[in-house]
Amino acid sequence: MPEPKVASFPAIRGALKFYQAASIITGVMLLLLVAEMVLKYTPIHLELFAGGSGGPLWFAPVVEGPEGLESTGDGFNLSLGILVAHGWFYVVYLFACFRMWSLMRWQLLRLALLALGGVIPLLSFIMETIVARDVKSYLAKREAAEAPAPAPEGVR
Repeated sequence: MPEPKVASFPAIRGALKFYQAASIITGVMLLLLVAEMVLKYTPIHLELFAGGSGGPLWFAPVVEGPEGLESTGDGFNLSLGILVAHGWFYVVYLFACFRMWSLMRWQLLRLALLALGGVIPLLSFIMETIVARDVKSYLAKREAAEAPAPAPEGVR
């Protein structure tokens, strides 16, 4: 696999910051989504709403209807909002993963593992730590190897 060019190191640093932010946001959104699904699809059967008859923030029961589970709440359905927001943040996260992968010239398997970070709870946090450590150490090692050797003392 070819190695990244030294000229692309500033772009790699920017891509790493973008990846780290996208990874954390996507991971938090995924945890919120898991909590929402547990509330809705376990015997608890609740959805979170903002506004409406229940006040500024409240849980409404979910009941079995002719078309499956149906919410009884009015107002803005935050549970649905979390689902949609995670979906869009996951698209941004995939872009960040692809950019990091292409700049670092990693193997395709690594891109697949990075992409899984947005659908497996907590994996995005683990991958963010691993990727940041690997990229920073790689850049430091390459920059040290590319740095000109210091002139011997006494020679001008």
